[in-house]
Amino acid sequence: MERWSRALVAVIMVGVAGCAVAADEVALSDLELEAAVREVLREVPLIDGHNDAPWAIRSRTSNHLAGFDFTDTSVIDRPMHTDIRRLRAGAVGGQFWSVWVPVDLAGPEAVVTVLEQIDLVLRLTEGYSDDFELALTADDIVRIHSGGKIASLIGMEGGHSIDNSLAVLRQLYTLGVRYMTLTHWANTDWVDAATDTPEHDGLSPFGEVVIKEMNRLGMLVDLSHVSAAAMHDVLDVSRAPVFFSHSCALALNSHPRNVPDDVLVRIAEKGGVVMVNFGSYFVDQKITARHAAYKAEETRLEQLNPGDPQAVKDGMKVWTDKNPLWTVPLAKLADHFDHIRKVAGVDHVGLGSDYDGISALPKGMEDVAGYPALLVELMRRGWSREEVAKVAGLNILRVMREVEKVAAGLRQTEAPFEVLIEDAGYGIHEEASGN
Repeated sequence: MERWSRALVAVIMVGVAGCAVAADEVALSDLELEAAVREVLREVPLIDGHNDAPWAIRSRTSNHLAGFDFTDTSVIDRPMHTDIRRLRAGAVGGQFWSVWVPVDLAGPEAVVTVLEQIDLVLRLTEGYSDDFELALTADDIVRIHSGGKIASLIGMEGGHSIDNSLAVLRQLYTLGVRYMTLTHWANTDWVDAATDTPEHDGLSPFGEVVIKEMNRLGMLVDLSHVSAAAMHDVLDVSRAPVFFSHSCALALNSHPRNVPDDVLVRIAEKGGVVMVNFGSYFVDQKITARHAAYKAEETRLEQLNPGDPQAVKDGMKVWTDKNPLWTVPLAKLADHFDHIRKVAGVDHVGLGSDYDGISALPKGMEDVAGYPALLVELMRRGWSREEVAKVAGLNILRVMREVEKVAAGLRQTEAPFEVLIEDAGYGIHEEASGN
């Protein structure tokens, strides 16, 4: 604590003096800020809300872990953002692994696939037990971090993976799933996605039941990927805080995946948290515009060259050579943290990288070793040690504890919901039976 205080005072004094300083003195100040961040992360587990390494492993090994070394994936064919070496370098204390299933898989096939992904996370955790331990509660995370390991958690991305079955939802919770992202890129049968044509005007009647059963179970409701109307409907229905596992601020980038200010205000009122996505596509408006132009050119070339994918590929190479992708500065990512703190408050912002689910990342955030650089940038902007501790892990721990508390109370008064999707006929704010 004293080391950190001396470092911060030194930085403040340099600023007050307003005088020129040598380059090595500036570097020393950065080193002192990093030392302060490292001290925070020894005391508080850094918890990331979303990492797609499980699917990245599946795409490389078909989920065969024999012969796959998760210690260092930077040296394999098709290197990954994530491995144990760099998780340690990034001081990660807890990781929600995403058990994502593509939206083109539906019904029983989606259920089987999500089970396979859960199995992969469990086998990965057991196979590297010197570094990982499965966590099911907030207290588990704190205990595991105190013991020098990384808490391994499971978050399910895409509500289509329950195949409209509350029974499947309950069994996934039993297997260790502690949050569900309600949609991915496409609508489900009961809730609208941010990137699809609306079908339900937000959340359907059966969707309300899903949210209430998640509350009863103690499964966090994840609003990343859902439409703005669905965000508001869920905030109306949920009896517990909700969160975004990997989303940015809409005010800084108008991508529909990002969170509007009016929702940020309501997230704060509900006691939730927005865990900020690191992907350049969601951070920087210019990158989003470039991606839209890329897709438009690809569509144009496909229409001009039907049945000739090589011509499309050649044309896209010409386009990308003329329109190269640039690296977003770290400051752009930090701006989203500043904005959410300004609108919702410092108690309602966290880390949700989306590593191994995105291709372009800001400078210095190229892999899971980068978290300290981001926290140093926040401290450089005036965030206090206590605020950095909140964004690193204390905020999501608070949300998890409240969700667990609400569930403990609901389980005493409510039986498991047995509503079928075809029978759900009431609307938002109307009472549902738990039996």
